[in-house]
Amino acid sequence: METVIVEVILKTNSCLNNEKATVICDMYLKSNKLRTGTLISKFDPETDSFLFENVQHIIIAEHERLKNDYIDFSSVNINWFVYTLDNNERQIENEYDEDGEGVRLATIQVLPSAEYYDLWENLIYDINIKNDLLEFANTALYLADNKVNSNIISCNRVVLLHGPPGTGKTSLCRALAHKLSIRLNNRFKRGFLLEVNSHSLFSKWFSESGKLVTKMFEKVTDILRDPEAIVFLLVDEIESLTHARIKCAGTEPSDAIRVVNAVLTQIDYIRNYPNVLILATSNMEGSIDLAFIDRADIKQYIGLPGPEAIYQIYYSCIQELMRVQIIRPAVMLPPINMYYKFEDSNVAEYSKELLQISESSVGFSGRTLRKLPFVALAVYTKKKTLNINEFFYALIKAVQYHRNNEKYFMGDN
Repeated sequence: METVIVEVILKTNSCLNNEKATVICDMYLKSNKLRTGTLISKFDPETDSFLFENVQHIIIAEHERLKNDYIDFSSVNINWFVYTLDNNERQIENEYDEDGEGVRLATIQVLPSAEYYDLWENLIYDINIKNDLLEFANTALYLADNKVNSNIISCNRVVLLHGPPGTGKTSLCRALAHKLSIRLNNRFKRGFLLEVNSHSLFSKWFSESGKLVTKMFEKVTDILRDPEAIVFLLVDEIESLTHARIKCAGTEPSDAIRVVNAVLTQIDYIRNYPNVLILATSNMEGSIDLAFIDRADIKQYIGLPGPEAIYQIYYSCIQELMRVQIIRPAVMLPPINMYYKFEDSNVAEYSKELLQISESSVGFSGRTLRKLPFVALAVYTKKKTLNINEFFYALIKAVQYHRNNEKYFMGDN
């Protein structure tokens, strides 16, 4: 029997306990035709009053073997995760020099966060990167929890995502941290994402002392001392550390070098705690510090999306525009995994055109692809509402516009 993961996000004012929430949601799932990879946010106040009053969202996780069909929830095991979202803004961690000049060293976000509630579901890749990362993180934390000797089985709990700009590396790290804080809520009661930008470590005054780096990591250690908290340390653009070493190469040891060494030393120190996962991103694979590469257990390349992933990105944009009735009337447009089921039907007209637009968009980053519907609406139509064919025409024009202009830049971002 297959197991399907279902997340139930309760409203902050909900009076339902977890057991009652799962019973009510189970009845709802069994009485509706639903697929995996579905996010449900609207409930009928008359027929589903308990859900309407207490539940913010239901997320049915993606499932590779069940993705093409409606689920019979009476014939699968359901792994329930019931939680509420933290609605607070990120906490900013600053440090100051003797003159009172400060720099933002890091931000701390409590997890699971309302800011990231559907980020995981909206990240689209050609290969099964997301689930692979989930499995790696679960295994790494399981080994640490069981005190496996890292001198025998080496596992640093360090993930490095690298690839061109705009491919969603930083977003994937945030989404992974958010999702793990949910999936591990039986082990950890609290989750924190501490996000560091490497550039901030090398401001005009900060490079004068590695002591401030140590001070910053002491704050991380304070959280790690709580065994019921899990911490995700995200170091964005890790290649910035390498740039500092290159700049100082051939000279006497400098404070900048000491900062780099302090960062690596502190990473080595905090990974001794079983409740930390270190995530890093890089846009410049050839410039990543070898000392850090050696520490990474997983080095995952995140490339530009192919036609099928592009189709799914555009599909999600169109679904959103139909939801808010900017595109109307709403039309039946299948997701990419259902495309071939409708290939010979009337629905195929729209899906074939979208696939053609997707093929013409190959080479664009995910970041660019999600901007193009906005460009299409802003520049190539003067209407506040339009039908699907009018939107396709505007989107084709936006793709052509971007293709013609990208030659003036080093990249498409």
